[in-house]
Amino acid sequence: MAPGLFEKINTLISANLHGIVDKALQANSVQVMDEYIRQIEGNLSDLEESTATVGGTVKTLKRKYDEFAAAAEKMDRDIDTLVVKGKDDLAAAAQAQLNTKQQLSQEYYQQWQEQDKQYQKMLDFRLKLEGRLTTVKQEREHLRSLIELAEAKKLTVKTVKSLDAFSNVGDEQISSLSDQIRQRLDQEDARLDMASHNLSEDIDAAIGNSEVDRQLDERKRRLLGGAGGAGGASSTGGQSSSSNSN
Repeated sequence: MAPGLFEKINTLISANLHGIVDKALQANSVQVMDEYIRQIEGNLSDLEESTATVGGTVKTLKRKYDEFAAAAEKMDRDIDTLVVKGKDDLAAAAQAQLNTKQQLSQEYYQQWQEQDKQYQKMLDFRLKLEGRLTTVKQEREHLRSLIELAEAKKLTVKTVKSLDAFSNVGDEQISSLSDQIRQRLDQEDARLDMASHNLSEDIDAAIGNSEVDRQLDERKRRLLGGAGGAGGASSTGGQSSSSNSN
């Protein structure tokens, strides 16, 4: 996700809804909230497009990692077979190829993990932005009702003789509706405070680049049996054959 888009979305999510409502009340209009809604919807559209792009990249990198990991695993088994058959030249060449495949596999794995963390972060921002949009739209309607109620009171006051009685009723209704709006805003702020933006990017990258000869010697000790190496195994075999012929 582009840094500019990230900053815009973070600003929209952390915006003070109380301040927006106060500005709308001062202007006696919902236009302030309408502009805020348009900004959320525009950035939400950009975020969804970017999220889809990153999600596709995550799938591609995972597929590449799986392919190279599977190929490396098969080649590792093939080298064991070559060593057992005594084909050291082929085993050495295959070991070099295996090292390359393992390195590429590790690189794809690191890229996959990094992009997946970014993808999950973008999904999290999308959910929060959608939640903020829903809240603002609901509060816009409540605010519109509040403004209409206040306007109706002003018009009615001019024609009602019992001004004190009417005024008390109107003030109580407006105060109640205003308290409801601010209570919902407080709840929304509390939910946002609980959201964590601390997404760690701690990835361990480790791949060995050992020498081919050392790797082959290790395979020989494991597959051909012990400290004596290939020479010891060959000598023992010769004695056994001589004894059988006698």
